[in-house]
Amino acid sequence: MDALLTPIRKFLQCETPTAWLNDAVKPENLPNLLIDHLVCELKAAQSAMLLIRRYAVDDASGDALLAWLQPYEDFAYRKRGDWRELADHERLTKAMLPKSDTAYSQVLIDKMVMLIKEELHHFYQVLEIMDALGIAYDNISSSRYARGMLRHVRTHEPATLMDKLICGAYIEARSCERFAALAPHVDPALGKFYSSLLRSEARHFEDYLELAEQISGQPIATRVAFFGEIEAQLIQQPDTELRFHSGPVPAGM
Repeated sequence: MDALLTPIRKFLQCETPTAWLNDAVKPENLPNLLIDHLVCELKAAQSAMLLIRRYAVDDASGDALLAWLQPYEDFAYRKRGDWRELADHERLTKAMLPKSDTAYSQVLIDKMVMLIKEELHHFYQVLEIMDALGIAYDNISSSRYARGMLRHVRTHEPATLMDKLICGAYIEARSCERFAALAPHVDPALGKFYSSLLRSEARHFEDYLELAEQISGQPIATRVAFFGEIEAQLIQQPDTELRFHSGPVPAGM
């Protein structure tokens, strides 16, 4: 486990605040934490899908990606369908066809399709955990975390894509850091699940960074450091609601 966490902790500019962890492990906060985690898995899949559709594939492939995620989005955002049926929708049957005018299309497709498969599988696993614990799904508000980073993304290409990939790297790394932080302090079955997610997702942040550097064609360290400062501020500053990627919530809020 330490071998997986060492590069993640080196990449992140701060650790999860103790105040956040103390609140996150309280039994009364588990439903919201799991629901938010569930939605985060879907958002990670959606973000990867949008990158592929925007930058890497033809229109027919883009439509296939939309159809792949549709049942998950219907359940999470519209409360349509039976979650148990989602297991039948985890496979993408159409081969993704790259755009001919983009040099990095195939590598973006390969990495992001694999990531989407993993995130949707984890989405289903969180639902299984919730069902076992008797936690019903409900819509909750999202945290300011991802929006707080994405608002700094530049608006010209390829800088836009590079910045989005760096943001994705931080989101993935922080998720893993929090899996590790939570695992020893929750129910053993849930802790085992978090540890398994860490093992599965530990390299995601590096995949994002490798893509960003390849697309940039030049060193990205300055931009990585820039978003690292923003990410650390979002994690350390007080938040109004406890979420999987929130900052600590002061007492009384």
